Amino acid sequence: MVESSSFLPHLPLSWEALEALAPEEPDRIEGPTSSQARLRLFGQPLASVRVVLYRDHHAWCPYCQKVWLWLEERQVPYRVEKVSMVCYGAKESWFTRLVPSGLLPALALDGQLITESDVILQALEDSFGPLGFSLQDPAVLPLRQLERDLFRAWCQWLCSPGAEAQGKHRFELQLARVCGALDQSPTDFFLGDFSSADLVFVPYLERMVSSLLYYKDYELCRLWPAIERWFAALEQRSTYRGTQSDHHTHAHDLPPQMGGCYGIGPAESRPWASRIDHGPYIDLGDSRQPAPADAAQEALGRVLKHRHTLLSVHSSLSELALRAALTRLITAEPCGPPPGSDLGLRSLRDRICVPRDMGLHAARALRQALEDTAALAGGRQGPALQLRQRRDQNPQPFLV
Repeated sequence: MVESSSFLPHLPLSWEALEALAPEEPDRIEGPTSSQARLRLFGQPLASVRVVLYRDHHAWCPYCQKVWLWLEERQVPYRVEKVSMVCYGAKESWFTRLVPSGLLPALALDGQLITESDVILQALEDSFGPLGFSLQDPAVLPLRQLERDLFRAWCQWLCSPGAEAQGKHRFELQLARVCGALDQSPTDFFLGDFSSADLVFVPYLERMVSSLLYYKDYELCRLWPAIERWFAALEQRSTYRGTQSDHHTHAHDLPPQMGGCYGIGPAESRPWASRIDHGPYIDLGDSRQPAPADAAQEALGRVLKHRHTLLSVHSSLSELALRAALTRLITAEPCGPPPGSDLGLRSLRDRICVPRDMGLHAARALRQALEDTAALAGGRQGPALQLRQRRDQNPQPFLV
């Protein structure tokens, strides 16, 4: 972080000055788990790669996350090919030729194509060994069924208008069973060390916490300490942190995927929804880890890499306003944007995606800098986020 001065900067830093403060591109092949990686080797030779994972561009797909996390935990070398989900873009023709259904994830193992996440995981386990306990272990099978029971109860509460009390009751009955299973374990995971039993819960428990907080003002982790301890243990793992999303991303990526999510009143009347949408973005409960010292630099580097496309996609965002926000991000000092910049800055604020664009803490810092800078220009909000489709998140402009 650049050392603060005692006066407000009159002008935003230049692009050249900002680029001088950006970090070097990290090692995606051998470094920590990252959504930007296209090849992972884990210290093994390129010839050892037997796996190609086909997953979605934005890391929204929960089933892709499950397979992705398994590969990272087991350190199986793999390549990544990214595909659009229909809710934010047209499915690539090369992929529908390969997988006519278009379903994700898909995986090629020694050239053989496999679809459906549970089938994929079983094939990977058969080839490379289990992640702790086998998926077919007698101790794991009832937990897999319990995860499905919890999933169904969550969907009924979140995606059905009305019947709030009944939906909440059904969900809490299943959640009590999950916490009972955790309380029987000698550790904060289900069966001792992190294993397949935990893996199957990761994607949807993460989405349950975020969606219920946003739409129902339901503080799941505060109300259920065993789940809070499970997430705290999970976040000790760099593999999970690399796949982890945040409340804002899940709150707005789920409606078009699930056919709608129903809140207890409009968003502006729900305290947690207002916080998640408009800030302040610290202490939202979507991370139990301290922010790394280089979070702002990470966000700066990611924006600089795509700044020309961002300015093109967000037509109301000027380059001077973006430089003002990045100056705020990296110096922690207010920097006045041009008049009328509030719309463009908040349009970008609302469309930061974790972990597609950057890590959770970097996104949090960038959102706050964009909001702080927008507040100096006015109180207008950017274009509303759509509920039935998210074509505002079409990845194609960023792939050129």
